[in-house]
Amino acid sequence: MAKSKKPKDQPDAELDLDAEAAGEEIDLSDPDGEELDADDAGMSDAEVRDELPQDLDVTAIEAPYEFPNNNRRRVPGVLYLLVAAGCIALWLLRRSSSPVLVNNGLVFAAAVLAAFGVFHLVSGWDLDVDEERALVFATKELGFPVGHASAQMGWRGLLSRPTWRVLAYSAENPPLTRALVLVDGVDGAIVDSISEDNPEDWSEFADILER
Repeated sequence: MAKSKKPKDQPDAELDLDAEAAGEEIDLSDPDGEELDADDAGMSDAEVRDELPQDLDVTAIEAPYEFPNNNRRRVPGVLYLLVAAGCIALWLLRRSSSPVLVNNGLVFAAAVLAAFGVFHLVSGWDLDVDEERALVFATKELGFPVGHASAQMGWRGLLSRPTWRVLAYSAENPPLTRALVLVDGVDGAIVDSISEDNPEDWSEFADILER
């Protein structure tokens, strides 16, 4: 069967209607001359799916993921204190003269940097409780069988103490109860917990949950 080629002065819509009426095969070539797939040409927006880059696809990671330790804050804290000490040393060496760039402003800068350094050292808690242990502590606190659960890191207080926020659902299908538990990331203590009847409607996922 011969293909219907598009004349230069004939619109696309008119070409498609004429070709369909004549029973001819419609040419799916784009203006650049590349052949298009018929399935792709008829694909709707609902069928289009985004794809993550390979370096952002967590399903391709074989090694277990380890959450960064909160004590890394001590590194910039030490750097702040070293720079503050350098500012004070420079001011002490040059304060007898009258230089333009070395003046009492260095003392103020050193005080600010030292304050930031001390804060980073004090708030650099050791994260001794990982997300798996946090889920275990939360399950013990709730007292009912837990099905789906997830943990998210947060910080509380002026000293930014690391705290796991654990969202857990009961093991029924669909779950009848949901709960939120705050677990201290330093010693595993339960900061707070709340549970309630699950208000979410999971009926549309019934087929998936039964698998």
